[in-house]
Amino acid sequence: MFTAGACFSPTVFSPLFRRKQPSQVLKLKSCSILSIAPARFAMSVNCVAATGEKQRRRSGWKEYLKQAKELIEADGGPPRWFSPLDCGSQLENSPLMLFLPGIEGVGLGLVSHHHKLGRLFDLWCLHIPVADRTPFTDLVKLVETTIRLEYQRSPNRPIYLVGESLGGCLALAVAARNCHIDLVLILANPATSFGRSQVQLLTSLLDAFPALPNILSFSAGDILRTLFDKAVKGLPLLNAARGPLGDFTTFASSLPVLADILPKETFLWKLKMLTSASAYANSRLYAIKAQTLILCSGKDQLLPSQQEGEKLYHLLPNCELRKFHDSGHFLFLEGSLDLVTIIKGTSYYRRGKYHDYASDFIPPTRDEANKIIESYSLFNLITSSVMLSTLEDGKIVKGLAGIPSEGPVLLVGNHMLLAMDKVSLVSQIYTERDIIVRGMAHPLMFRRQKRGRLPEVSSYDGLRVMGIFPVAATNLFKLFSSKSHVLLFPGGVREAFHRKGEEYKLFWPEQSEFVRMAARFGAKIVPFGSVGEDDLGQVVIDYDDLVKIPYLRSEIENLTNEAVQLRAGVGGEVENQQVYLPGILPKVPGRFYYYFGKPIETEGRKQELKDKDKSQELYFEVKAEVERCIAYLKEKRERDPYRSILTRSLYQATHGPTPDIPTFEI
Repeated sequence: MFTAGACFSPTVFSPLFRRKQPSQVLKLKSCSILSIAPARFAMSVNCVAATGEKQRRRSGWKEYLKQAKELIEADGGPPRWFSPLDCGSQLENSPLMLFLPGIEGVGLGLVSHHHKLGRLFDLWCLHIPVADRTPFTDLVKLVETTIRLEYQRSPNRPIYLVGESLGGCLALAVAARNCHIDLVLILANPATSFGRSQVQLLTSLLDAFPALPNILSFSAGDILRTLFDKAVKGLPLLNAARGPLGDFTTFASSLPVLADILPKETFLWKLKMLTSASAYANSRLYAIKAQTLILCSGKDQLLPSQQEGEKLYHLLPNCELRKFHDSGHFLFLEGSLDLVTIIKGTSYYRRGKYHDYASDFIPPTRDEANKIIESYSLFNLITSSVMLSTLEDGKIVKGLAGIPSEGPVLLVGNHMLLAMDKVSLVSQIYTERDIIVRGMAHPLMFRRQKRGRLPEVSSYDGLRVMGIFPVAATNLFKLFSSKSHVLLFPGGVREAFHRKGEEYKLFWPEQSEFVRMAARFGAKIVPFGSVGEDDLGQVVIDYDDLVKIPYLRSEIENLTNEAVQLRAGVGGEVENQQVYLPGILPKVPGRFYYYFGKPIETEGRKQELKDKDKSQELYFEVKAEVERCIAYLKEKRERDPYRSILTRSLYQATHGPTPDIPTFEI
């Protein structure tokens, strides 16, 4: 639903689009920019249910065409902003997001995402009327005027520019001219590659099909449908639109709307604008310092977007790249993509100068969490984790009832090989207890010293949506102050990349790193142990073997140098944090086991634990409890009749596909 929003051009400022009923035709009104100052608009409108949110994502193109039809019927005047918010409940100090549309100019490219974006941002969209002929440079000035006015109003908050295709060029041009303003660019298939695309050939093809929409309105038979299919294959714009729309009938019925959005004269004007926009933006890439996220499609039939994404990724100094191999040009209208989830997964959501992993964290929705957990379903099925916890009276129970519901809580345990335990822990605690556990993770899951051969940072986006955060004392302080559940592995990389025969050996620092911080906030410390890696595979080639080979030693050094180093100068084993991939001999998969000990209270011990000796004593107590939990699990799992995946598979074959598979007697 459209609401009243700020609307202005270089010469005109006006309220835009107030629609009281869904079927009401949109009306435009204008007034002088001198009489009304630009302002934010907070509207009280009906919130759409989560099911409606899913439906809109599934039918992005259909919703786009429906609303675009109403929008262009009320068209006229210069380019302007409108606010399309579905829901008026925003977070405090929500940053401004400006959507800059592609070649069609309607401004509804984010229609599938309006509801979720409206909770996190003050969302404005740029509408360029069909008959408008504003040059690209004037569009740059229009957006520039907006961001400068908003920057004066809120200089400590970022402004997001989401640019699609032509809008990507517009966002880059504005960013190059306003380096002093804190901008975050999100560019979907930016048209900076237009000079290398085949879209320019459409000028001649348009002359060959002058009345295509009129012909299609009468199409009915298979012969005409075949001719239409062949014609569409020669027109990338129509072909790109047809894919998401689905069948022939649906697409054919949408052609009159598409023809109204981009009539021949407008289309030719936009093609010329793309030429100038691409050249303008490319000539100023060197000046761009803004934080940038590139989203590129693998099946873009209009632009060479993946190659362009790689180019921009290497040219822009503060840039991240995400690839969508199965997506087409109109990325935001595809049901498989959720822009809010992408922003959260890349840690690009912030309300200040820097992303704050405590105050800027937006907990995942149920849909987001389920989708992420589902992506690890095969791993969770193979490991079939057994979870045990300890109640306040000391009783050990199956499940996670012993983990305190109210934070702050610090879960402290051992790392299994390659840190494969984190996925099971975060998934199971969320599924069973509906608790978001903020896992403390190595910075290599967030950024790199340099680009190289480590897995892409994007492979950790799902875990970032679930709340992992980089190791830092300031982050731990903020999370404890917000009463979070925090997951900590003191052994870090050294424990995760251990050598042969070092399974379940703790490599913790000699000095306490978390006790006094936990005591400051009265956090409950829950020690836990985990076992099972040796039932998945056995390390047969480790670091000591690999460094004897000069080439592999050099590769290990390169990988280690890509990652941000931690604990430099602390001495001992934990300082030796080489990043490498050990040689692992797979086994018939066994099972993972986790045992959470009795929570240790620090409430009221703040003064006591300021003493170095006292805090060190509690630190060793926690470490000893983790070792006890590991020893308990190693002994008990020997009596688990369903330790092997073979016996578990047989059980599920006879009892149905249930995740609740029995284990040893407690």
